[in-house]
Order: sequence, then C-alpha cells, then structure tokens
Amino acid sequence: MATMTRPRLKALEVLDGFKLRLTFVNGAIYCVDFRQFLNDCTQLAPLRDSEAFSKALVVPGEGWTVEWPELDIQIGADTLWLDAQAQNAPNEGTRLFAGWRARYGLSLKQAADALGLTVRTVSAYSSGKRPIPKAVQLACIGWETLHRKQAA
Repeated sequence: MATMTRPRLKALEVLDGFKLRLTFVNGAIYCVDFRQFLNDCTQLAPLRDSEAFSKALVVPGEGWTVEWPELDIQIGADTLWLDAQAQNAPNEGTRLFAGWRARYGLSLKQAADALGLTVRTVSAYSSGKRPIPKAVQLACIGWETLHRKQAA
C-alpha cells in the first residue's frame, strides 16, 4: 500500500448506523462509526438525523474533507484518518494511542514532542507496526489528565 504525506480521501460510502466507509488515496479503506462523535460534539448535532447524515460527500478531485454542504459541516481527511486508526487499531494499546492522538488532533510531531519520542517511533506506534509499551500508554493517560486540568 502506498503511503500518504497527508491523508486525502478518494471516496466514501454511507453505511447504516451512522457509519462511513472511507477510501483514502493510498488505497486504505476504513469504516468509521460516528455515533460517539455525534453524541459528544454539539457542532455535529444536525447529523444525528440519519437522512442528513446520509448526504455526506467527498468533493470529486479534492478529497480533503467529508462534507455535508446543506448543513455547512466539514470534517478534514486528516481528522478522519486519525479516527479511523483509533477505531480500527489491531489491539487495545494501539487503540488507546491512536484515540489519544485523534481526540487532541495531534500530528506525529506534536505527539512525539508531548511524549519525548521520535516522530518515527510515534508513526510506528500509530500504524500498529510496533507494540505500544505500557509506559507510553500511561504517559498518554497522564498527558491527557494534565491537559484536561489545564483546560479547566
């Protein structure tokens, strides 16, 4: 499978149960379940209607976002890539790590800086190519706890 320098979408298919099957330009295909996002994010509340959700599209020839034009809602391909990685991770450690990156929209570099790791290591953890050590999982939880306290 070819790599991408920045996630970009080729196509999507709307599935039952507020799910999208996303095809990225590198050939990767992932199903992303939006139910939790729709419950957690007030800005996405209009998409809780299944008919409205079903109108999702990728602008042909672009692929940088999934859009609902009538509602003026867009979700970037990079965000969807992180969500897809988190939801489709091969094991719990990778799901935790990818979910942490997705929740905070952390790039490889930002995640590496936050944890004192190299970008290459974060990339290997994010893709599931390397198992996530328990210490790194705990560091993600600790970082998230501190981030929430600072935000409060």
